[in-house]
Amino acid sequence: MRIGIVCPYSWDVPGGVQFHVRDLAEHLIRLGHEVSVLAPADDETPLPPYVVSAGRAVPVRYNGSVARLNFGFLSAARVRRWLHDGAFDVIHIHEPGTPSVGLLACWAAQGPIVATFHTSNPRSRVMIAAYPILQPALEKISARIAVSEYARRTLVEHLGGDAVVIPNGVDVDFFARAEPRPEWQGRTIGFIGRIDEPRKGLPVLMRALPRILAEVPDARLLVAGRGDEEEAVALANDTDYGLLDYVWSGDVARAFRVAGRLRAGGVGVNTVGRNMEAPFGGFKRSGVGRDVGSYALHAYSETQAVVWPG
Repeated sequence: MRIGIVCPYSWDVPGGVQFHVRDLAEHLIRLGHEVSVLAPADDETPLPPYVVSAGRAVPVRYNGSVARLNFGFLSAARVRRWLHDGAFDVIHIHEPGTPSVGLLACWAAQGPIVATFHTSNPRSRVMIAAYPILQPALEKISARIAVSEYARRTLVEHLGGDAVVIPNGVDVDFFARAEPRPEWQGRTIGFIGRIDEPRKGLPVLMRALPRILAEVPDARLLVAGRGDEEEAVALANDTDYGLLDYVWSGDVARAFRVAGRLRAGGVGVNTVGRNMEAPFGGFKRSGVGRDVGSYALHAYSETQAVVWPG
């Protein structure tokens, strides 16, 4: 089959919808289908051979996040050309209610259309107000998918119609082939996601961390994700404890810069190892004083002051 997939968000910015589209496209290609993906992208963005750029995207703040969208007359022309050249048997549009290339494709497309809805927003006045504009496009959809029950509920309450709930797919083989890092095994809490968006949950985890450490004192937290450096440092320091922190980055100079701003007695850069000759101790409620190294000698010494008037 010839399958066209439309991604509404900029391809050069990592996100759940983009990864969903990428993994689906590559899986369909492995099955032998001809697949083309239309997505916004900057001119200098390297694209896989199956992706066609719809032009630059504009950042728009919406639903607690910043979405990079592409809309307008030039974009509409690119969408029509992509549809004409592709001659697709079926078109799969992600977020057709978002003012981006997905909505433009829904307006212009002919033939079977499958739509996937990702947004979960129980009280969206914008979606309610936009319904009269969206209705003609949404009526062309042949099959609807929602990635969660919350996304389905948002669709039902704001745009009408219903959808089959099919959660985001996971490339199981990719993770099955991954080699676990032995230094992070056991009593480790892992958070993977964007750290600069509160709705992703990291602030909740950080507020819960003191209670977790009270129950499991040797628990460790591993945070991995894209976000603002200032906010990452603030989150890392926003705790009553400060024994050990770790910074992982391909940019070593940046990692050392961040390490110097962390309120912890020890910081590992791209390692969880510890130099046994270096002083060991914590900041804040993680202890007072230092063991090991020359600094520790003061803790085990009795300093005597002898005063002589001369």
